[in-house]
Amino acid sequence: MTTIRRWVAEWRLPALREAVPAIPQWFPKATVINSSRETAMAFPHLQQPSFLLASLKADAINKPFAQRCQDLVKVIEDFPAKELHAIFPWLVENIFGSLDGVLIGWNLRCLQGRVNPVEYGIAMEFLDPGGPMMKLVYKLQAEDYKFDFPVSYLPGPVKASIQERVLPDSPLYHNKVQFPTTGGLGLNLALNPFEYYIFFFALSLITQKPLPVSIHVRTSDCAYFILVDRYLSWFLPTEGSVPPPLSSSPGGPSPSPAPRTPAMPFASYGLHHISLLKRHISHQTSVNADPASHEIWRSETLLQVFVEMWLHHYSLEMYQKMQSPHAKESFAPTEEHVLVVRLLLKHLHAFANSLKPEQTSPSAHSHATSPLEEFKRAAVPRFVQQKLYVFLQHCFGHWPLDASFRAVLEMWLSYLQPWRYAPEKQAQSSDSQPRCVAEKWAPFVQENLLMYTKLFVGFLNRALRTDLVSPKNALMVFRVAKVFAQPNLAEMIQKGEHLFLEPELVIPHRQHRLFTAPTVTGSFLSPWPPAVTDASFKVKSHVYSLEGQDCKYTPMFGPEVRTLVLRLAQLITQAKQTAKSISDQCVESPANRSFLSWSWLSFCPTDANGYYPANDLDELGQDSIRKTDEYLEKALEYLRQIFRLSEAQLAQLTLALGTTQDENGKKQLPDCIVGEDGLILTPLGRYQIINGLRRFEIEYQGDSELQPIRSYEIASLVRALFRLSSAINHRFAGQMTALCSRDDFLGSFCRYHLTEPALADRHLLSPVGRRQATSQARGPRLSLRFLGSYRTLLSLLSVFFVASLFCIGPLPCSLLLVLGYLLYAMAMTLLTERGKLHQL
Repeated sequence: MTTIRRWVAEWRLPALREAVPAIPQWFPKATVINSSRETAMAFPHLQQPSFLLASLKADAINKPFAQRCQDLVKVIEDFPAKELHAIFPWLVENIFGSLDGVLIGWNLRCLQGRVNPVEYGIAMEFLDPGGPMMKLVYKLQAEDYKFDFPVSYLPGPVKASIQERVLPDSPLYHNKVQFPTTGGLGLNLALNPFEYYIFFFALSLITQKPLPVSIHVRTSDCAYFILVDRYLSWFLPTEGSVPPPLSSSPGGPSPSPAPRTPAMPFASYGLHHISLLKRHISHQTSVNADPASHEIWRSETLLQVFVEMWLHHYSLEMYQKMQSPHAKESFAPTEEHVLVVRLLLKHLHAFANSLKPEQTSPSAHSHATSPLEEFKRAAVPRFVQQKLYVFLQHCFGHWPLDASFRAVLEMWLSYLQPWRYAPEKQAQSSDSQPRCVAEKWAPFVQENLLMYTKLFVGFLNRALRTDLVSPKNALMVFRVAKVFAQPNLAEMIQKGEHLFLEPELVIPHRQHRLFTAPTVTGSFLSPWPPAVTDASFKVKSHVYSLEGQDCKYTPMFGPEVRTLVLRLAQLITQAKQTAKSISDQCVESPANRSFLSWSWLSFCPTDANGYYPANDLDELGQDSIRKTDEYLEKALEYLRQIFRLSEAQLAQLTLALGTTQDENGKKQLPDCIVGEDGLILTPLGRYQIINGLRRFEIEYQGDSELQPIRSYEIASLVRALFRLSSAINHRFAGQMTALCSRDDFLGSFCRYHLTEPALADRHLLSPVGRRQATSQARGPRLSLRFLGSYRTLLSLLSVFFVASLFCIGPLPCSLLLVLGYLLYAMAMTLLTERGKLHQL
């Protein structure tokens, strides 16, 4: 018992100790193991790695989760790297799931602290950057072990490039591709333990199957999302330096893992390093790593793996040829995937902005700077910009036109606003006025010009095809307009466009060039000041590297985009008026509904031509209608500020809509042209109908007895009443015609009940209906269909129930109902006849 207490006291995870204080099955209860050598002597049957792996696999099936993690901690601490090397691939797959998505592993995407607090706490401590799993990684790293990773599970463009024996541009894959041996099944990458672990961790977001619709998981609360945040904060610190690797043994020296090879010199940071000459895999070279790069090799590897696995699913070459990713590239990102990428972008902005002012000044580049400082400057432009642009272009062009696009939108807007994640933003006072974008952000805006301009045009094209009456869609338009309306941002974008469009004698080619080098010269730079020309070259290089040299750039503040903005402003005005009309209908509808209304007992059929708009305003109520109007109003004002639209232009748009009400208080028809067979919808008219902005007044114009059975009618009873009334009409047709032909009060009384007075007032809109109108004349007939309505029967039952409270039996009550209705019908007959006399 003394040894057990000592073992528990030395336990490094208190949470695991409290959860499951059990002892691993393969540890003796009377011996304390202090070294791996004693372990091997005490357990000769576990000297072969296969026995340890087999024991762990058996425990994975038989033991509870907490005890398994407890046992793994002891194994990591006490066994040497030679034995741990055999279990590492299996353990990584057991945690993150298999690459084919069959095994889900620990299912970190669904593990939440609120739902499973014990399992959540154990998993987070075990996988923490300073936890046991990372200690295992560093223990294996010190021994320079390599693990095979199949190329077939890499993102599409990378896999295709390697399979074509062409080395990818990213240095992440250099000197790692392994050709298959004789009889081998495929290409592999030879990864060190840290790379192998991060590859699996990043790909588990992509390879695992999407969550079922029935499972509602908030991404920001799940273990995977929080682990991504912890890894980013640990390996890409905004304060201080990257913590050193954990010690492999208590009191022992920290291992010094070798950085990836070949190392990329930091002088090449800050550019799109894209070579026009394809490098063959057989020409991989091994470059000795700079000793200074030991400081950040883990940080660089983490960022490259995250960017490659999460963003590099669409090739730049295919995008430049097709102006959108090719249909063959079938990868479709999920909303969860986009939210994790947004977390990465936000942290990268904070990481890059954590440079001190003296480190960001131009003079700082001429002095010796640490690798971490250089990495902060290069992280976004060198590793992220190109792949993120193509990724966003694909999302803008292929994402469904629904509210889930909000995740993509916020990811894009987060990248466009690095100043939101700068340290100085905390010193600003919080006021309602939007903050002015400082001039120091102009280089970022210019070097990311397409992110602002071309993607803004892509959003305009999406917004023109969505239902802006929907509050969620209105919110997205408002968010984009608000971001671009920040003071001084539009001017920065416009200046960037001027730099790109200004003429040069030589168009810069997509090649490697260090802009900060003081020795940059060239005849095409001489006509302009060096600073301006260098800025112009940066913008041109950015555009040409992403769009190709033959691209046709559409200025954001040019006439074409201005036309799109005016169309959007017109649709915003339409949507505001549509929302107002829906709001008015919602206010009026309760007043028109009466439980004991006479219309429930009327012999006239209930109007079934009511209109229900095809958006979510009816379900969300008046508050959402108010929010929609507020979002659209502010979005319109922001667009006016960005593109300097005058009040007169907006007033002309409102008048051009033709949304004024006619004399009947109803909106005009959708936009149409008159053809030979009647009205023909224009493209604008189709858009108006699809988005509920305008509609045709549709009403049933056939035989009221033959109209479809409504949801408020009893189907079997309606059919029975129709057969009964048809038999009566057939039997007494002559008598009813004779009665209705009389000129006295009895004839008027019969005409009121046996004819349809509204039939003559109907305007048949169909050309076919006009030709057949002469054959639709119908004589007097009796209609009993009203008795098949739930409302009519419920009203009669209510009357009988109230009568029973006053001791009135069913027969006297029926006589009173008949008498009351006769008096009502006589009064209506007199009023109807008097109205006809006035019309004459």
